[in-house]
Amino acid sequence: MSVSASLDESSVVVEPGGEAELPVQVLNSGTTVEECRFEVVGPCAAWTTVEPETLSLYPGATGTATLTLRPPRSPGTAPGEIPLGLRVVPTSEHSETTVLERGVTVLPFTEVTSELVPRGSNSAWRGRHKVAVDNRGNTPLTVGLGARGATERAKTAFQPAELTVPPGEAKFATLTVRPAQRLWRGTPITHPFQAVVTPRMGDGQDPYEPVVLDGSYEQQAILPRWLPRALAAAVLVAALLVGFWYALLRPTVRSAAREAITPQAVESAAKQGDKESGGGQDGKQDGRQGASGGGGGQDGGSAGPGGDKSRAPSDGSSAGPGEPGGPAAPTSARVQVRDAVGGGAAERTAYTVPKGKSFELTDIVVQNPQGDAGTLIISSDDGQLLNLALENFRDSDYHFVTPIQVAAKGKVTISVSCREVGRPVKAPAPSQCSESLFLGGKISAAKADD
Repeated sequence: MSVSASLDESSVVVEPGGEAELPVQVLNSGTTVEECRFEVVGPCAAWTTVEPETLSLYPGATGTATLTLRPPRSPGTAPGEIPLGLRVVPTSEHSETTVLERGVTVLPFTEVTSELVPRGSNSAWRGRHKVAVDNRGNTPLTVGLGARGATERAKTAFQPAELTVPPGEAKFATLTVRPAQRLWRGTPITHPFQAVVTPRMGDGQDPYEPVVLDGSYEQQAILPRWLPRALAAAVLVAALLVGFWYALLRPTVRSAAREAITPQAVESAAKQGDKESGGGQDGKQDGRQGASGGGGGQDGGSAGPGGDKSRAPSDGSSAGPGEPGGPAAPTSARVQVRDAVGGGAAERTAYTVPKGKSFELTDIVVQNPQGDAGTLIISSDDGQLLNLALENFRDSDYHFVTPIQVAAKGKVTISVSCREVGRPVKAPAPSQCSESLFLGGKISAAKADD
């Protein structure tokens, strides 16, 4: 073997985001000029470079190249002992390749970011906030959650009070602010506070500065300001209605009742009572005669009006939901669209209005669960209904007070143009954009002129 190489034996310790150098010496022990190139292999190859990339050596000459290690400051850079491999390949004799191996120590690092959502809350009973803790270091991190700055008039509580966050992930805790006393009425009271996220470092690790988040809770009155005025107005209206009744309506009703009691009406009512009394006596006599006549009584009974038990026929004219003359029937539709990056827009029909029907679109719900980037367009036969950028939402709900009318045989379509596929947390990376559409509304029979 005419070419030999060796790595410097000093220990190599590098921090993510930093830089370390490692020299390599190459000796040409042959009798001819030899050129060799360097190839870094192993887990360090992605962030290690060699300068120069090739060496040309005369017989008996020695050359030096430098390996520069720059591990990225990201959660994906694992700490600990990482193997480094270097291949020294002579250009004239590939079979005499030399492989050098050694270990590189990557240090752990801590980087924490946190956010309070929302920063300000308002309620008559309690304030609710979310504290998001994002571990951007390369080791699992345990943080303690606490609050300071709260007065005796409000108490704070975290659930949970401690979080363990893996590298590159985020976790959430709930912060509740409760007032010590209820505010029944009056001016709202503001309770400022600070949420403190304190990383708990292990033995030998440098302390990390806590993250302090400012927030506030506005305690509102249980009884709104407009309630006394509304009650006074209701009492005033009730008094006016009672006065109107006693002043105008009640005398009019009494006068009408008195005018209706005339001598003619009394005489007519008396005659009607006499007729009903006489008819009852005649019926009793006819009953006695029927009992003595035997068969005649039976024939008379069958011939009476009680023997007719015919029923009124049903016309069957009531119409069902969605039918002509009937009420509108609720209906809904759901469709999912997948589209690859750079493949053009993918379009699907979400709903087609049946023949002879009319669709009133009142609700549209779109979902972007992967966090894709691109464009989503919802259209009907009359044109575009919505034109949305996927990166602006995960779930979005639209309700129309005035329904969107879609005529018979009309279609509601969704078109998705994928620009970048999202990456859900703790899930395999998808290969396509995936969006969902939900439609809600009512369908009814189309009018005659439609």
